[in-house]
Amino acid sequence: MLMTITGIYTLYLLITLYTSVMQIGFINHSKTKEAVLLTPAEFLKAGNYGVAKEKLSIVNAFVDYLIFIAWIGFGIKALQNNILFENDVIYNIAIVMGFVVINSLVSLPFAYYEKFVLDTQFGFNKSTMGQWIKDTLISFVMTLVFGSVVVWGVYEIISNFTLWWLWSFVFIFAVVILINMLYPAFRAMFFDKLTPLQDETLDDEIKTLMDKTGFVSSGVFVSDASKRDARLNAYFGGFGKAKRVVLFDTLIEKLTTKELLAVLGHELGHFAHGDIYKNIALVGSMLLAMFAIFGNLPDTLYLELGLSSEPYVLMILLMLFIPVLGFIMMPIMGIVSRHNEYAADRMGSELGGEAGAIELANALKKLVTENKSYPLSHPVYIFFHYTHPPVLERLRELGVDI
Repeated sequence: MLMTITGIYTLYLLITLYTSVMQIGFINHSKTKEAVLLTPAEFLKAGNYGVAKEKLSIVNAFVDYLIFIAWIGFGIKALQNNILFENDVIYNIAIVMGFVVINSLVSLPFAYYEKFVLDTQFGFNKSTMGQWIKDTLISFVMTLVFGSVVVWGVYEIISNFTLWWLWSFVFIFAVVILINMLYPAFRAMFFDKLTPLQDETLDDEIKTLMDKTGFVSSGVFVSDASKRDARLNAYFGGFGKAKRVVLFDTLIEKLTTKELLAVLGHELGHFAHGDIYKNIALVGSMLLAMFAIFGNLPDTLYLELGLSSEPYVLMILLMLFIPVLGFIMMPIMGIVSRHNEYAADRMGSELGGEAGAIELANALKKLVTENKSYPLSHPVYIFFHYTHPPVLERLRELGVDI
């Protein structure tokens, strides 16, 4: 069984590497040809950025694989032999959080390189070292505190229920929904400063747009995201009347009012079509599949690992395989998500009136330019990684002359 588990992870690594290598070759071949959507200089720069990101992901994938081998080979045993608590609850929490902390420390050099080398080189990073260290420490503390609570909850379920995997799924799924509800509030509290939109005219137009789809929110806010990053973005967070519309200040700066409304019209299209609930259902399906698989592992696996089926072992194995199961589910989620994006584009263009399609197309072009998104990708890479259709296909669906 251990050979099967290792073989599955190895296959996951090989497919991941294959898609990255194909994408790198595709970009390197196409970036020297006629530019699409971008100026020749922007097209080349976006291509170089795409290649650099994929090279980093290849190194990251190799390191993750070595870490996986280390954990199942001797890492879990090392934790259980070196963490000593008499209280069984604290012992389990300490081992699982030790696993999380070590993985976080291993990922830190990659996060640093991406932020202060790659993003700085291509003009994205606006954060200082002090700001990055502060953000990292806050994230670390939040992970320790909330992670320990979640681990405690799963430990109690495993210890007290025969069908622990089913009730653990229910518990974790509830946590995922709660995180989505509280995300805007936590982000505003610890990271971004959110202020109510001061442009009354724009605020009125956004609220009129929301009224057309029945979207109820607690307000429209602006995030000072530019202090960290130059990318453009916006998001709707929360559930029910606690929903917030959050616009990055970079988005307001770079898009015209009509383009901004077209982007929000697209997001409101997701709300009107219930896409958030569809996505939650897909994530729930993936979580249920994970817990069902790891809740019924044969005892021979634990014998081969030299471990007993303690709660901390089950939780660590689950976390080790989350990337694999996520990768397996990604093509299915990608197909559904890309279909939803086309539908949201249509609604966004309709909400914008006669020129809605043009305004949305202009906004998409600016997003490609400002975010240095290379507009072309290998079909295999799209199949495994894209949640949004390629921008060229979105423009064609909108009927815009490329």
